[in-house]
Amino acid sequence: MSSKDKPHHGQAVTDDSSLTRESWKVFQIMAEFVEGFERLAEIRPSVSIFGSARTPHDHPYYELTEKIARTLSDAGFSVVSGGGPGIMEAANKGAFHGKSPSIGLNIQLPHEQAGNAYQDIRLSFRHFFSRKVMFVKYAAAYVVMPGGFGTLDELMEILTLVQTGKTRRIPIILVHSPFWEKLIDWIKTTLIEEKVINPGDLELFQVLNTPEEVVNAIFAHYEQRSFEPSAEEREVLLDL
Repeated sequence: MSSKDKPHHGQAVTDDSSLTRESWKVFQIMAEFVEGFERLAEIRPSVSIFGSARTPHDHPYYELTEKIARTLSDAGFSVVSGGGPGIMEAANKGAFHGKSPSIGLNIQLPHEQAGNAYQDIRLSFRHFFSRKVMFVKYAAAYVVMPGGFGTLDELMEILTLVQTGKTRRIPIILVHSPFWEKLIDWIKTTLIEEKVINPGDLELFQVLNTPEEVVNAIFAHYEQRSFEPSAEEREVLLDL
């Protein structure tokens, strides 16, 4: 290797086989998007539901999620969840026994994630980012149940997309006020006071407690407009 071919200090040496593997990864990612777009395009209107994978069957959050999903399904909304256990299973289960389709967007993880049995449409993803696009792209609303880092990640993702205009304004509903109150207090007393968000950003979401409130809030949002994105919104969603 001549001096001009030697890597500079701190520069990694990457062999051709590694570069080839990285390049072919693009096709795997593309396949996930294509399958997702083709299989989910006809499920509208739909509601995405998030929450902890660790919630046991006998927990009140599980029962509440199942009731919300069943109420949404019977009201005509397909329900999209993560396809795994806990809150995700409760969401899929409620929808599965309702009138509208139950969709699971499963993610391959080293632990914790195993597909539940209540999915009319089942998709599997290797990559979180392509899966997250599917949650957003066809959703008429987001329902966020109590959960951990993954749930917070999805919540902050949709808030950021709506705040920045990268997706259309949809209802973002946090369920069970006792769980969320300290986070909302922190948003008010720290984020707003430090001026890193605007006070109006608090209007991007609402906190509700019952299945009936959730469904009514979604219908109220669309009272003066269609569930389908407008032509302008469709253009925005193309760049999601």
